[in-house]
Amino acid sequence: MNESVLLTDLYQLTMLQGYHDQQMNDTAVFEFYVRRLPEKRNFLIAAGLEQVLSYLEDFAFSEDEIEWLAGTKRFTSGFLDSLRTLEFTGDVHAMPEGTVFFANEPILRITAPLPQAQLIESRLINLLQFQTMIASKAARCVMAAPGKSIVDFGFRRAHGWEAGLFAARASYMMGFSATATVLAGAEFNIPISGTMAHSFIQAHRSEEEAFENFARSNPKDAVFLIDTYDTESGAKKVVRMAPKLQGEGIKVKAVRIDSGNLLQHAQNVRCILDEGGLKDVRILASGNLDEYELQRLIAANAPVDGFGVGTLLDTSADAPYLECAYKLQEYAGRTTRKFSEGKVTWPGRKQVWRVLDEKGCIKQDTVSIEGDSLEGKPLLFPILRGGKRLFPEMPLAKIREYAAEELKTLPEDVRKLEPVKFNPVKISAALDSLVVSTHKSRF
Repeated sequence: MNESVLLTDLYQLTMLQGYHDQQMNDTAVFEFYVRRLPEKRNFLIAAGLEQVLSYLEDFAFSEDEIEWLAGTKRFTSGFLDSLRTLEFTGDVHAMPEGTVFFANEPILRITAPLPQAQLIESRLINLLQFQTMIASKAARCVMAAPGKSIVDFGFRRAHGWEAGLFAARASYMMGFSATATVLAGAEFNIPISGTMAHSFIQAHRSEEEAFENFARSNPKDAVFLIDTYDTESGAKKVVRMAPKLQGEGIKVKAVRIDSGNLLQHAQNVRCILDEGGLKDVRILASGNLDEYELQRLIAANAPVDGFGVGTLLDTSADAPYLECAYKLQEYAGRTTRKFSEGKVTWPGRKQVWRVLDEKGCIKQDTVSIEGDSLEGKPLLFPILRGGKRLFPEMPLAKIREYAAEELKTLPEDVRKLEPVKFNPVKISAALDSLVVSTHKSRF
């Protein structure tokens, strides 16, 4: 998807004007990280890297954009001329998408001439923050309902089309079975799934007529929404009409419940279907579901085979933002550090080293300077060099497999929905020494 470079904050461009005037084009190093985990999160999942890479590869100003900027009367002609040849020629190091991470661990590092590294800040944060936030919530849903089919239903309540599209990608990456968003199927090769709306039922003179017409129009996907009027009554109608449809070669696949007491309705419907000889008809549930409700239903042994999770996922309702940042760590060979109260940064180019315990679970992460050699495995890898990819694009299916393995490295307590005291992140002696030297050079 091509997008405008003007999708940024004004101060990025005003700073670039200043860099241009002072000829500040030396190499800068910026890192993206999350300062603190949201109150209800024990971990986060790195996501959105692929969209960042695509953005950097296509990074360029059009003549129309430069003409529009000229019309604002904010920038010099010399600076605007320099934008005509501006492209991203830097390096990217990053954690692979699907990697588990914690607060104060850089998940992406940009090394590029200062104007390039600066201008990409706003969109880079925008892309990484959203998918990381959704992927982390989706992972909690998957862990709350192990073995269950979960479908992303959230597009209509997402904050814009792009949010809905990327939420489908992030949730599938973390183990959702499918999405109802058709474009996500086309763009990312995600299985698409859907049933019918209450309006389809209401548009017919009776539920039976609606069910029969839908089944004949969708003979391989006969799934009926049964709670438009009365859930249990709807289930009984499905039982009555199933033999007729069977005679036409149409098998009822599932029924969906979208309102009311889902546990009680599911139990009643399961009994109705079983007694009517439809033991193989699945029950799907939707309607304001999130990981907490999934956990409650699973704990109660609700006879539900699959779930549609929408609004509360695509908006990450209980934790709708991440306190993340993209900060300058080095410029022109000089390490830099921000000392702002409550927002102090760790200087220099960094790497994260992870050690697992004997069970294969995360024991400790150590944040150190690049080039340090520590126990464990490094988490950041070179992805782009000189603005060019070092590897082909990773298929989403492969990222999904990797993410599933990453979730297995979480200690049992950390996998729980309730907050726990778990902070495996340690600062290395080498990074501590760099902090001291950076502080002395500043003061």
